[in-house]
Amino acid sequence: MQNAETTTASEKYVDVLVYSDNRETRVAVMNAVGRKVGKGLPQIRWTEAATWEGAEIKVKEGDFSLMILDGEAAKLGGIGLGMKIRDEINPDIPYIILISRPQDEWLARVSKPRAILPYPIDARALSAQVAQILG
Repeated sequence: MQNAETTTASEKYVDVLVYSDNRETRVAVMNAVGRKVGKGLPQIRWTEAATWEGAEIKVKEGDFSLMILDGEAAKLGGIGLGMKIRDEINPDIPYIILISRPQDEWLARVSKPRAILPYPIDARALSAQVAQILG
């Protein structure tokens, strides 16, 4: 499901939520992906969330084409948040989970993300996954 919003006749945007309680992680994700991930794809309009409660409110109020969730966030990590949003709010928003420990991959798979990527962030791999999901 793709939710492109037209702001002018020639500009199309997709909204992407990045959730992490670590500002540096959010910035690293946005810098790795940038504003546009591929030719013919719309520009990305980023929304940041530092708490799971804030992310939940933004999802309820917004129209996101993708979420990138930090599996290492405190209180409720990206795995739990992805499941919560999928089960309680909107099952159609695809998401990517970022994990630090390879052994957490099995747990991340339970939440049914579109992709699971390791830290440190690999800009090429993350951009490729975002382009595939948004394309």
